[in-house]
Amino acid sequence: MKRFLGAMTLVAAVGLAQAQTQKAPPAAAQPAPRAAGAEAGGLTWTASKDWEALPARPMRAATYRIAPAKGDTEPAELAVFYFGQGQGGAVDANVKRWVGQFQKADGSALTDKDVRTKKETLNGLAVTTVDVKGTYTGGGPMMGPSSPKPGSRLLGAIVEGPEGPLFFKLTGSERTVAGAEKGFRKLVESVKKK
Repeated sequence: MKRFLGAMTLVAAVGLAQAQTQKAPPAAAQPAPRAAGAEAGGLTWTASKDWEALPARPMRAATYRIAPAKGDTEPAELAVFYFGQGQGGAVDANVKRWVGQFQKADGSALTDKDVRTKKETLNGLAVTTVDVKGTYTGGGPMMGPSSPKPGSRLLGAIVEGPEGPLFFKLTGSERTVAGAEKGFRKLVESVKKK
């Protein structure tokens, strides 16, 4: 009799657990999280509420999807990288690497006049911004398009924080990135120490 009651209790517990699982909506049916405040490396920032915060990805502090502008078919992506104090390389080396991921329509390398960079101080932090247009050839085997993408643009910002730099890299079509430019600037201006 004790074994029978024990077995019945176990069956009831499993049945209850299954019933509760079935009541919860599937993950795909839940709305995607909207972008908002985030933090990494002792710094915080606020992303546009119009941007979709994507799930965690390796090597990234955050990833945001920006809806395509009218006439575009693909969204833009803002990747936020934080590697730790003393990691991630020098600011100028990163700017050079990002610029090297683009080329002119004829396949030739970009020149200094094709790239806009600016060094400034925002909220007491050194910030370097980059703006480059052309054919995006990618960021390596795990980070870029599988084929070159003409008509692309990159807006980047490297914020030098007390626990190491944060790298903000927005890439997509020129039109979609242009539509996100004010939001990107607001994000960069929102970065501050925790």
